[in-house]
Amino acid sequence: MITFGPVQSRRLGKSLGINNVPPPKTCSYSCIYCQVGLTRHMTTRRREMYPPETILEETGKRLRLLDRADYPDYLTFVADGEPTLDKRLGESIRLLKGFEIPVAVITNGTLLGDPEVAEALSEADWVSLKADTADNETWKKINRPCKTLELEDMHASYKRFAEMFEGILVTETMLVSGVNDATDTIKETADFISTLDPLVSYISVPVRPPAVQSAVMPERSDIESARDIFLKVLPNVVLLDKFEGAETGYTGDAVQDITAMCAVHPMREDTMARLLGKDNAGEDTVDRLLREGKIKKTCYRSHTFYLKK
Repeated sequence: MITFGPVQSRRLGKSLGINNVPPPKTCSYSCIYCQVGLTRHMTTRRREMYPPETILEETGKRLRLLDRADYPDYLTFVADGEPTLDKRLGESIRLLKGFEIPVAVITNGTLLGDPEVAEALSEADWVSLKADTADNETWKKINRPCKTLELEDMHASYKRFAEMFEGILVTETMLVSGVNDATDTIKETADFISTLDPLVSYISVPVRPPAVQSAVMPERSDIESARDIFLKVLPNVVLLDKFEGAETGYTGDAVQDITAMCAVHPMREDTMARLLGKDNAGEDTVDRLLREGKIKKTCYRSHTFYLKK
C-alpha cells in the first residue's frame, strides 16, 4: 500500500502518509533508532519507483474513503526509506497539489547536494531535515550513512536549500542516550541548525521500538538540558517526547489499513484497538496477520507494538 492513515502527527496534525519507496527498506542511512528497522538496501543512487500517476490515484482513493472528520491537514511523504531516492518525487508532489492539501516531505537530507533533489523538495509546502548531530564521528555512529556521503558536503547543501526554499522548513534532532546527547555535542548541533533559520527545531526521542535495542531515550534531565541549550540559539524549539495519541483514519478494510501503516509507522496496542473498532474488525484480524507473517509484535517501554515483519 502506498498510502496509510491519516495518523495523528505531533508536527502536522492529521497526516495522510505516502510511502513512495517500495520494499525492501531503501535508504542512504541505517539509523540505530529507526522505527522501521534496519536498512536492507543502502544506496544514494536515485531511481524511478512508483509512477506519480499511481501515487495520485492511490491518494485520491484513500481520500474518498475517509470520513470528513479524518480528512488530513497534510499529505506527507514519509517512506520505508528515504523519499528523495525516488527520481520522480517532484512530479508526484506537483500532482498531489491538485487536492489542495499542503504537501510535506520528511527527509534525511543526504541527497540535497543533487540539484534535482533540491528542486523536487522546493515543490513541497513543508520540509523536515534530519539534523541529529554536527559532529562527524557521532554522525557515523547514530545515522550509519552510506560510505560515499560526507557530512560537511551535506551540511553545505542544507544551507543552500534553506536559502532558496520558500515553504516551511523545520529540523528534527533525535536524541539517543550515550550517543549524541553530550552537552558539547548538543551545542554544536544547535549552532549548526541556527544557520538554517528553521521555523521550528524539533527534538525527538525514541518512543517506538528502534532498529538497535540499545538506542534508547536519554534521562529526562538530559532531554530538558538539550532543549535549554537549543533555546539559547534557536527561537522555536519543540520537544517530541510523548506518544501522539491513538486516533487514526480508516477505510473500512482493516487488513489494508493495518499492513500499510505498520510498514512505516509501528502501531501501539491502543492505536490498533481504535483502528479495529473503526473498521468493524475483531482481534482475529490481527491474529491472522501475525500467523501469516505480515506483521509482528514486540514490547517496548511497557507497551505492545505491531510492525512489519
